[in-house]
Amino acid sequence: MTSTRTQTHATFVVERDYAAPLERVWAAFADADVKRQWFGGPEFTDVEFSEDFRVGGTAIDNGTIGGHRSEFRASYTDIVEHERIVYTYDMWADGVHASTSISTIVLEPTDTGTHLTITEQGVYLDGVHGPGAEAAAGREQGTSDLLDKIAPLVEAAG
Repeated sequence: MTSTRTQTHATFVVERDYAAPLERVWAAFADADVKRQWFGGPEFTDVEFSEDFRVGGTAIDNGTIGGHRSEFRASYTDIVEHERIVYTYDMWADGVHASTSISTIVLEPTDTGTHLTITEQGVYLDGVHGPGAEAAAGREQGTSDLLDKIAPLVEAAG
């Protein structure tokens, strides 16, 4: 019998420069109220949300978007204030386990604001988000889109 189960491993890196002090960019991840404004956003209807931003803490963001259920469950494994966040997370799409990832966010001050680098290493399961490399490319695009939503929040802050 041939299994239809698949797993695709991939690593990607996304970088952003924000014209905002490092503390404001940090708050986009560390402050649950700020994070809710960009992670998911207004088109995402929350079913369950919690944020415990500390080593050993968890983040949960489950809801619907475009008629589909999306579930995000993360565990923070390393936090160095204003420098680094490391977390593992799982995603489900319409109740089917789609992926498991480890993400590392690094923040660095620059002359004009803050440089952010996020590196994600993931396993994308059973073609839930598309076949093979397409699944990882979709996650990279989704991550990129989310990081774009941070700029107006942190750059507009007074």
